Amino acid sequence: MASRAVSLKPEPGAVTDREGQLASRDNLALGIGLLFLLAYPALDTLLGRTRLGAMEGIMVYVILAMGLNIVVGYAGLLDLGYAAFFAIGAYTMGFLTSPASYFVKQGWIPELFTSKWGFWPALAVSWVVAAIFGVLLGTPTLRLRGDYLAIVTLGFGEIVPNFFRNAAGVTGGISGINRVGVPYLPEIMGFRIHFSASTQRNWYYLMVFIGLLSLLMIRRLYNSRLGRTWAAMREDEIAAASMGVNLVKTKLWAFALGASFAGFAGSIYASAFTIVSPDQFEFSVSITILAMVILGGLGNVYGVIVGAILIGSFDRILAEELTKPLNSFGDAIGVGWLANHSVTSDRFLVFGLALVLMMLFRPAGLFPSARRKAEMQPEDEATLRHENIQLYDTLESDEPAAGSRV
Repeated sequence: MASRAVSLKPEPGAVTDREGQLASRDNLALGIGLLFLLAYPALDTLLGRTRLGAMEGIMVYVILAMGLNIVVGYAGLLDLGYAAFFAIGAYTMGFLTSPASYFVKQGWIPELFTSKWGFWPALAVSWVVAAIFGVLLGTPTLRLRGDYLAIVTLGFGEIVPNFFRNAAGVTGGISGINRVGVPYLPEIMGFRIHFSASTQRNWYYLMVFIGLLSLLMIRRLYNSRLGRTWAAMREDEIAAASMGVNLVKTKLWAFALGASFAGFAGSIYASAFTIVSPDQFEFSVSITILAMVILGGLGNVYGVIVGAILIGSFDRILAEELTKPLNSFGDAIGVGWLANHSVTSDRFLVFGLALVLMMLFRPAGLFPSARRKAEMQPEDEATLRHENIQLYDTLESDEPAAGSRV
């Protein structure tokens, strides 16, 4: 019988159709999520919850998580000091726009930044300054991977807040910098949008806009040649280098762009809360953001957004809401410590437990990217057994049986 050749090449248009379906699904999810975010202030007022202030912090978390996903999810570089870039962006905004800034008092800051329009150019400068520090961190760590890279980034994350705390003459020390500049928009048709501590809705919409802008930029990066280079480097650095990938430039781009979005978040955070101090950028912030990326799904920007909203909502809203029924239950059963316990003190316990469960049951996250999911989950049981086989099992199977001739 004549053998029939079997082609392994996919049918024409099959890959394109699959990519189109994924793009349509992502766009639909983005549209639904954006409609909810735009309608949330009205729902918040209708329900009388007054949670817009908490939502501002959650939106900052979203921007930070999307930036860290570039470093960890796309490029595969473990960064435990991400809060340092968050602090750099916030302090840059404070240095440029606050009348209490040391540099403003010395007259070293151009009037462009100290004027009513100063927030917008300072926002761009914070983005650039954070990116520069990302390059400065990435340059000495180019040959490091895994645990060694994590230790270096951890050290950097501890150095930056302590520097701002100890350089009191320039940074204000523990007190920080207050009266940070706020955005200004011109009057349009007799209507002007004001930004102050009492206009939480305007701040919320500004953060949603900056978050959407960050999302569009990151999506373009992921689908670009640079994004594919990050994926190749993450899967196998040696293979990527042998195919002509410049690992130095690729890693520096990852550190710079990831840090730049942290600067974005830090600058708007400092402006919204009108103060920046070193206590806002402790190591726990880096761990919380990393937990958001892992929980949502490595490499999937939409999954990361979901992870940031879930953890941020528990941290800023749900933990406080759960405290009241827990205290009432403690009073009812006569348990004193339960009646006085606050769930907010257990948030890191909950985050750690969530990470443990994720590593056991869904190591790629709730909504991982298709490529990450394929890496973490083999196609069949034979491949899974082969990947899980231990070295000593292999050595034992290679030993000749007793009494056999070699």
